[in-house]
Amino acid sequence: MTRWIAPLTLTGQHATLVPLAAAHAAPLSVAVRDGELWRLWYTSVPTPEQMDAEIERRLGLQAAGSMLPFTVLDAAGTPAGMTTYMNIDAVHRRVEIGSTWYAARVQHTPLNTECKLLLLGHAFETLGCIAVEFRTHFFNQPSRRAIERLGARLDGVLRNHQRAANGTLRDTCVYSILESEWPTVKTHLRWQLDKPR
Repeated sequence: MTRWIAPLTLTGQHATLVPLAAAHAAPLSVAVRDGELWRLWYTSVPTPEQMDAEIERRLGLQAAGSMLPFTVLDAAGTPAGMTTYMNIDAVHRRVEIGSTWYAARVQHTPLNTECKLLLLGHAFETLGCIAVEFRTHFFNQPSRRAIERLGARLDGVLRNHQRAANGTLRDTCVYSILESEWPTVKTHLRWQLDKPR
């Protein structure tokens, strides 16, 4: 792991992000069953049976310096999903926030907004990133809408970017938030969290 980015805990009111650990496999297997997101053909969410292997994969990428994975805890401290800093570029001070999934019970709650506020705040204010990326499948409309609600802008679409496990070709939508945009995006995310529900 490069010294630029290292495991840490990010704490908010609705969510806490803790370093991913092998011990999280069982509760994350429970969380992923809520909504069965792996059944969506355009996602890469692990099944409950694949959770140990997925944690091992992410921790391997962390050891190689290209990923910093988190377990997302809800306000009660129960594992509710996973997210990462990935495609870490210490030279150019860029990261991607991705490989994110949440149990259905926390979707459409303040949890995701706060997770992004915490991750973006650390990226821009502590790591000094010049840009933070988000990538998703062209057909993943819920993910695209969520990314756009954050204030990220579409940079473009990488056509036939990857081959999915089912053999289909993925067009990848690439979004970003720039360092200069962060103060406005931060204000917007804070407003979303503070507004009455």
